[in-house]
Amino acid sequence: MPLKELEVRYATKRSKDYKLADGQGLYLLVRPTGSRLWRMKYRFDGKEKLLSFGRYPEVTLAQARLRRAEARLALARGEDPGPKAAAPIVSFEVAARAWHDNRVSALEPRHAARILSRLERDVFPVLGQRDLQQISAADILEMLRAVEARGALDVSRRLRQHVSQIYLFAIPQGWASHDPAAGLATLLRPKPRVRHMPRVGVGELPALVRAIHAYDGDENPRRRAVTRDALMFTLLTWARTNETRLATWEEFEGLDGSAPIWRVPAERMKMEREHIVPLSRQTVDLLKAVRIYSPGHYVFAGDKPSSPISQNTMIYGCYRMGYRGRQTVHGFRGIASTWANEAECYRPDWIEMALAHADRDEVRGAYNSALYLTPRRRMLQQWADYVFSMIEVPQKADAPGRSISL
Repeated sequence: MPLKELEVRYATKRSKDYKLADGQGLYLLVRPTGSRLWRMKYRFDGKEKLLSFGRYPEVTLAQARLRRAEARLALARGEDPGPKAAAPIVSFEVAARAWHDNRVSALEPRHAARILSRLERDVFPVLGQRDLQQISAADILEMLRAVEARGALDVSRRLRQHVSQIYLFAIPQGWASHDPAAGLATLLRPKPRVRHMPRVGVGELPALVRAIHAYDGDENPRRRAVTRDALMFTLLTWARTNETRLATWEEFEGLDGSAPIWRVPAERMKMEREHIVPLSRQTVDLLKAVRIYSPGHYVFAGDKPSSPISQNTMIYGCYRMGYRGRQTVHGFRGIASTWANEAECYRPDWIEMALAHADRDEVRGAYNSALYLTPRRRMLQQWADYVFSMIEVPQKADAPGRSISL
């Protein structure tokens, strides 16, 4: 695990030499005299060698990492970094990798990998080998325009933020005097307006809820129950279509306890981050009813128990209920968001987290992946209570709408 500044600062002397490793060959050697010396082990031409980067605190942790990054780049070019490790050339790529190394331990691994991948794909080929001091705002804008040209407007904005953060990291080190990316935000193309999926207004929600509850759009009893329950489950959890249809039983935890959750794996999420959904009492009851007729791998299995329902099962259900062009399954999320925001008692962070939206602040978003579970549980329970209050006649256990023949 990479070193932290406090570990280096308060490293105390012992009776013998000892090392504090930072990774990739870099370590702090602490002598019995109290001296703290930066060293880096590496191999060149099959031989193990050692670089000396100076004494702490004259050489800071960030500076030692910069010199390690420069040495690794030299090795990648087939050069021995030994002769010039003490006087690195501060190219953009060297500074960027030092910046990334400095913050990687604080980021979720997938998120950290995405940041580095963006830089390697779009920035390093254009600016990587150039001196930080020689890069102008026009150079950065030209690079960003090329990203915009392929329609990746969100990526271009994130790259500008990354470049600006790299310069803000570099300036205190004396590697750059100013941030040429600072004034470019207003020059980038704005993202197009979001086209919202069709949905009914909150005032029409009672009719929609009753239509789902009484769904009879399929002749096959099991198919009818699966469609109805998948629609209601999606409405209650604010999930996306694929998150519901591909849900498996192993993703649900504590259904018999006081804090049941649905843990949606990162690979199924739009933002590639694990999403935790607190489950209301009504959602748990629904899942227990579904379990009776869907005991296999998928919660909402199709005609074949080994396969999930199709991509169109729920939207066709909306069509059969008379909502074609008026309500989509994705539009359930818009209804729920409107209800929560208009209630004015739920914080925007809770709502955005419940919708699994990306945090505009990437660092903050990486920390928040499992926060607000308690207030979100309360919010989703109140939403479920609100939804079920719209069903005029409570269903009995043996009512036709809940009982099916397998």
